[in-house]
Amino acid sequence: MSIPILHGAPLSPFVRKTRVALAEKGVDYELDPLIPFGVPAEYKRISPLGKIPCWEDGDFALPDSSAIVAYLERVKPEPALYPSDPKEFARALWYEEYADTRLAEVCTTPFFQRVVRAGLMKQEADEAAIAKALEEGAPEVFGYLEGELDGRDYLAGGRFSIADIAVASMFVNFAHGGEKVDAARWPRLADYVSRIHGRPSYKAIIEGEQAALPS
Repeated sequence: MSIPILHGAPLSPFVRKTRVALAEKGVDYELDPLIPFGVPAEYKRISPLGKIPCWEDGDFALPDSSAIVAYLERVKPEPALYPSDPKEFARALWYEEYADTRLAEVCTTPFFQRVVRAGLMKQEADEAAIAKALEEGAPEVFGYLEGELDGRDYLAGGRFSIADIAVASMFVNFAHGGEKVDAARWPRLADYVSRIHGRPSYKAIIEGEQAALPS
């Protein structure tokens, strides 16, 4: 029996999101560190948008991190990564969407400019773009999450879920880009990010990524 393959570069927040879910559920897989630039036509046959990650298990292929984690929840229900309560389930889906869109815009900007553009592409980082993300985007986004964490250890359902996986994944890229949440300004968010990143599933993945970052 072949081991499933997860296609995608480890530093992608969406690949990481999927890998953390796989680790939490104890699912074995092989990682194909595919970079989503100029992907071959063969890959587009299983991931039509040419994006990462993509899950391949025999003749079954499934692109998109959200679709993959939802699929994993059905094939290996425990431990559950989605709340059972309908309202909390919906909240978890919302936070996942917010993380994958608006939060990603803010958190991946320093990463793209300093790691991808400067470190990998050997071009000058656009520090003005980083400053704009930190000065205009972060207060709105981080402030929203700070409020949502008032009185909560986790974002949805009172326990660790896909909401926390998705949100925390973006902050790994934020850290890789040389930034961190200002604990004086957003103390709940800073504590939350540190706590989620300290989970065994996250900690091992982050340490592996740090070792592979370009100097």
